[in-house]
Amino acid sequence: MRIMGLDFGSKTVGVAVSDSLLLTAQGLEIIRRKEENKLRQTFARIEELIVEYEVGEIVLGLPKNMNATEGERACLTKEFKEKLERRTGLPVRLWDERLTTVSADRIMIEAGIRRENRKEHVDRIAASLILQGYLDRRGMEAENGEAGEDRL
Repeated sequence: MRIMGLDFGSKTVGVAVSDSLLLTAQGLEIIRRKEENKLRQTFARIEELIVEYEVGEIVLGLPKNMNATEGERACLTKEFKEKLERRTGLPVRLWDERLTTVSADRIMIEAGIRRENRKEHVDRIAASLILQGYLDRRGMEAENGEAGEDRL
């Protein structure tokens, strides 16, 4: 079983998947759509990736404001979570994604990716950071014998 990480945006979904040992996250792709409310093809592609990578759990980034409040984007993400759970039958965990886009930008700057090319990669890298944070937390809790909850 692997875990999938998703960075849900208004017109894109960044996708990452864990290795089979649940230690590392790898960015897979960015699913794009023309309109925010058109999710059928997005769900279909996520389902294909779930089968292909034998995913048993999904981690979805929750975009909180810097003061920890939830705005409109967080509400839309929670609606997406509910639809995703119904559609896939898999548990979907929410993970605080504050600053993942900033971190993704820093990674691309350090890698020498030009500013005009960064948009092509940011959502996939953000999904990887969301998933890696979740995997690291799981690993620490397993070492400490804790039964952890989502980081919200």
